[in-house]
Amino acid sequence: MLLKDIRAIATDTMVLSPEDQTAEDANTSWLGAPPHERMGLSADEVVAAFEETATGLRDRVAGLGHRGTATFYVWHDAVAGQLRCSAGTCKPSDLPFTAAYQITDDLRAIVVEFLEDRAPGSIVWGELEPVPYPDDIDNDTPTLTVWAFDLTPFGR
Repeated sequence: MLLKDIRAIATDTMVLSPEDQTAEDANTSWLGAPPHERMGLSADEVVAAFEETATGLRDRVAGLGHRGTATFYVWHDAVAGQLRCSAGTCKPSDLPFTAAYQITDDLRAIVVEFLEDRAPGSIVWGELEPVPYPDDIDNDTPTLTVWAFDLTPFGR
């Protein structure tokens, strides 16, 4: 079901609105799978589904006649236990995250992290960490890892 849901993104309605990027929130997908489905999937087939979707989205962007930057991006939301993806008229360096993030070329690592999560959306009691008070906040906050794919049609 997960692979089907990923591939369906290539044909979903896409909003490209550089003048109102909040409208592009409609492009965000939340993808989950129960542990038994995760165990039956390989990282390679999930990566292939995302890459196929990204290529399809690039073709759609070209068909829409969009001129300018467009990016498809994927991340693992460990708190929700989901893979999430979106597309928008921003550069990878300007993705609409409020938390710190880093761009990676390694989509497989993001997918593996998701597939190996045997308790999606849950935190093991022994892994709970104290919430810092504002005075205790340092720069060791984990950085979200995001895979980005340029949707700008070739030749533009």
